[in-house]
Amino acid sequence: MVDSTGAAGTSHDAVRLQDGVAASPAMASVFANFRQYLMGWGAADRSDLGVDLFRSGLAAPQFNGVVRVRSTAGTDVAAVRRELAGVPWWWWVGPDSPEETADVLRHHGGRQLTVMPVMVRPLGAPVAGHDRPDDDARTRSGLRVEPVRDGGRLRELVRTYRTSMGIAPGPEAGMVRAESQRGDNADIVRLAAVLDGRVVGTTVLITAHSVAGIFLVHVAAELRRQGVATALTSAALRVGRERGMHFAALVASPAGEPLYRRFGFTAAYRYRLFDFPD
Repeated sequence: MVDSTGAAGTSHDAVRLQDGVAASPAMASVFANFRQYLMGWGAADRSDLGVDLFRSGLAAPQFNGVVRVRSTAGTDVAAVRRELAGVPWWWWVGPDSPEETADVLRHHGGRQLTVMPVMVRPLGAPVAGHDRPDDDARTRSGLRVEPVRDGGRLRELVRTYRTSMGIAPGPEAGMVRAESQRGDNADIVRLAAVLDGRVVGTTVLITAHSVAGIFLVHVAAELRRQGVATALTSAALRVGRERGMHFAALVASPAGEPLYRRFGFTAAYRYRLFDFPD
């Protein structure tokens, strides 16, 4: 959607960041967290290509791709494309890649799909008026948020976010297997919003590099705008705080950005997402 080093010597009281400037030590930790999460879907040890890439083999671009370019001078874009041939995939371009990366990708036929804000807020003491926004009052009666570890509940969690993401049923078994076999599961907390015994919302939290990275916030279509995402985000912030993280961070969709702003997140940087049409 990731050593506990990047936040040392950095103020945890405020985040003053802009797109297009060098990442601060705090933001270096945020992007290390994101890389760990994405690489956890299936890291491929191809340092000779000059990139960090991941390949799960799942038939959905969210689970295969490039997450960082180490140096455009040493990156063979054609070789990267060959490495990822046969699966749908995306190339993530953030400030942890060289500034000219987007231009290099366009030169090789890459197409920018979208721009997504990276949103950050400090953790520590709860922020008045933010950790439970006003729309919490709309949360459905009987809704609870609980951790998910394995078994049938994990399958339900995957099915819920798969359906919300518009992914066909085919990859579901592989997605469950990939979730259960991640090498960094000690850093992962999966949360399910449960109503009447059924999983109706999901989020996955990775606590690493002093950052609580929040991923896969999804709500069943029939229960959107009823406080489910609010409950999940509040629970994720609480877990991050309990685990001693300094920041929470996420990549927001257009639909989710207003909610996260109400939680005190601010847009700090951005990811540009590329693909390579056949």
